[in-house]
Amino acid sequence: MENQEQQRRRETHAPERNPNPCPLYRKCGGCQLQNMSYPRQLHWKQELVERLLGRFHRVNPIIGMEHPYHYRNKVQAAFALDRRKQIVSGVYQASTHRVVPVESCMIEDETADRIIGTIRKLMKDFKMEPYNEDTGRGLVRHVLVKRGFVSGQVMVVMVTVSPILPAKNNFVKALRKAHPEITTILQNVNNRATSMVLGESEKVLYGPGYIEESLCGCVFRISAKSFYQINPVQTEVLYNKAIELAGFTGKETVVDAYCGTGTIGLIAAKRGAGHVTGVELNRDAVRDAISNAKRNGIKNVYFYNADAGEFLSAMADEGETVDVVLMDPPRAGSDERFLTSLAGLAPKKIVYISCNPETLQRDLQFLVRAGYHVQEIQPVDMFPHTNHVETVVLLSKGEIDSKKVRVEFSLEDMDMSGFQKGATYEQIKAYVLEKYGLKVSSLYISQVKRKCGLDVGQNYNLSKKEDAKVPQCPPEKEAAIMEALKYFRMI
Repeated sequence: MENQEQQRRRETHAPERNPNPCPLYRKCGGCQLQNMSYPRQLHWKQELVERLLGRFHRVNPIIGMEHPYHYRNKVQAAFALDRRKQIVSGVYQASTHRVVPVESCMIEDETADRIIGTIRKLMKDFKMEPYNEDTGRGLVRHVLVKRGFVSGQVMVVMVTVSPILPAKNNFVKALRKAHPEITTILQNVNNRATSMVLGESEKVLYGPGYIEESLCGCVFRISAKSFYQINPVQTEVLYNKAIELAGFTGKETVVDAYCGTGTIGLIAAKRGAGHVTGVELNRDAVRDAISNAKRNGIKNVYFYNADAGEFLSAMADEGETVDVVLMDPPRAGSDERFLTSLAGLAPKKIVYISCNPETLQRDLQFLVRAGYHVQEIQPVDMFPHTNHVETVVLLSKGEIDSKKVRVEFSLEDMDMSGFQKGATYEQIKAYVLEKYGLKVSSLYISQVKRKCGLDVGQNYNLSKKEDAKVPQCPPEKEAAIMEALKYFRMI
C-alpha cells in the first residue's frame, strides 16, 4: 500500500476533470463535485480541512474509498407526473417542486434504484397517482429504501398522504414477486405541508417492520425513522479510527454524547471500554439503543434519555469522573452549554466526530481555550462526489485543575448564534449555592424549568423498566431553584 506522502502527491497531481460525470449532476445538485476526478475530490477536501483546522494540528491525509460509487444504503425518491402524464421518480431540483427524473444514480445502491423503478411501474398498474406539492392532489409522496450491505435485508417505505392504500395486499404481493430480496414493507402517512419526508404515523404491510445490519462486529436494528450512517464501508473506517484514537485499555469510563441508537458507544463497549454511558435526547433512539445492546449481549453499557449538556453538568456536580467522551453532534455542532459542561467534567480524552469542519473549527476553538490540546485530526471521505467530509479529532486534557476550569471565549472567536439567552444555568447554580448552600445540577434546573413551562428543549424520562433512568430533583433543591427562577424574573 502507498504511504501517506505518496497518496498526497498523487492527489495533488490528479487530473482535474472526471472523464465520465453523471449527466444529471448539475440539475440534481446532490453530487457537487461530480465534475472532478475522484483523486482531485480528495485533494479538494484535504485542502478544505487543512484550511479550517490546520492551525490546531497537522491534518492527516484523507482516507478515501477504494470504490467510491453506489455507496448509499438509503435511497429516497419523490414522484411526479411529467408533461406526458407519465409517472417519473427522482429528486426535487433545488428550491423547486419539480422532480428531476433519475433512473439510476452513481452513488445510490443499485438494488434500491431497481426497486424504485418497479414501484413506478406498479403505481401505474394500481392507479396510484403521485402527490403534487403545488395542488395538494395525489397519493404517493415518496418511497424510501434502506438496504443492509452485510445482511442483505431490504426495507421499503411507501410515504402517502392518506392512510388508505388501494389494493395494498395485491400491491405488496406484486412488489415482493418482482423483488424477493425485500424483507419488510411499511406505509408511512405524511399529510402535512412540510419538506420532511416521513410523517408520524406508520404501519407494517409486510415483515417485521425493520431490518438489521452488521457494523464493526455488532448488529444494529434499523427502523424507518432511525438514523444510520449512509456509507457503511466508510463508517467502519471512521469508527475504527475513533476507537483507535480513544486507546481503550479495558478500564476506561466512557460517555457517548449524542449517542443516537448507540452505534459508536456499543462498538466502544465491545472494543475495550470498561463502562460506557450513552446519552441521547431522542426517546425513540434510546429505545433502539437499549434494544441493540440486548441484541448484541453487551452489558457494560447504560443509556440515558436526557440532554447531553445537562447530563454532563450533573455528573460534574456530583463529582463523577470520566476518562473519554465520544461525541458526534449534528452538522450545527455543539452549543455553549454543552461545551461548558464538557469542560467542567474534564475528561482525559475527547474523541470528536464531525460532519461539518466549519462548526468543528468553532468548537475546537472553545475546547482549546478550555485547556485541551488537539492530538490528531483525521478526515474521512464518507460522501464521495459531494462537498461533505467527515473528520475525527482526538483532544487530550492539559495540565490544569480539572475542578476549576476557566472557559474563555469572545464573540470574535466564536459564532454564538443559537446559544441560550437569558439567565444562564451557571448563574442559577451560583444563586442557589450562595443563598441556600445547595449545589444543583443543570439537569435539576431543566427539570424545574419544565415544570414551570419554560423552554429547555424536548426531553423525556424513560421508565425504569426500560433501563434508562434519569435522577430526579430532590424537593429541597427544587424549592431553591424555584426561588432562583423568581429572582431572575423567569417566572
